[in-house]
Amino acid sequence: MSLITWTKEQFGTNVTVADDQHKVLFGMLNDLDAAVGAGDRSVIGAKLDVLLKFVVDHFAEEERLMQSTSYPDFTAHKAEHTKLLGTCGDVAAKFNRGELQITHDTTTFVKDWLVNHIPAVDMKYGPHLNSKGIN
Repeated sequence: MSLITWTKEQFGTNVTVADDQHKVLFGMLNDLDAAVGAGDRSVIGAKLDVLLKFVVDHFAEEERLMQSTSYPDFTAHKAEHTKLLGTCGDVAAKFNRGELQITHDTTTFVKDWLVNHIPAVDMKYGPHLNSKGIN
């Protein structure tokens, strides 16, 4: 069973690039969660690295779109991205040093962040970007 499933009703921003990336992100998080269930540390590490790189690139794309269209809530939105990346970077560093295990609690934390962030924060940029011709 998947940890998280993308639906247009719950997570659609009406910005194709963001929605497509969110779908990929959800799949990667589900893959990481499955790897956690299987317990192979090397697979978990590989999936974690791929997921974190994707998140960095995704946030950069969202921020580029917001900046290029003078999105009024850009600073607050970027601050949320920065905070999550800091937390995830710390977790990955501790995992890579052998000081921490990635568990279902870890993947549930990321899922909960996405479930709260996308509807409450990302969906706000949709109308702005759409008004600038970005669909």
